[in-house]
Amino acid sequence: MPQTLDSILLDQLVEIVAITENAISPKLIELGMTKGQKIKAVFKAPFGDPIAYELNGNLISMRKEEAQQIEVILS
Repeated sequence: MPQTLDSILLDQLVEIVAITENAISPKLIELGMTKGQKIKAVFKAPFGDPIAYELNGNLISMRKEEAQQIEVILS
C-alpha cells in the first residue's frame, strides 16, 4: 500500500512510485527522486521537520510538506 515519504520510519528503505505534479516536482526530479529510486530517512528534526533522506549516497533535507508530494512503497 503506497504511503508518502514523510511518513516512513528512520532507516526504512522505500521505493519511489510517484511524485505529485506541482511547482517543486521538477526540482525533486533534478535531485534524483525518480520512479524506482530507493530512498531512506536517516534523521528527523525534534519536531519532525525537516527530514534528512539518503538517496544514491547523498543526503537530502526537505520539509515535511515537500516529502508529502512523494509516494513510496516498502522496498
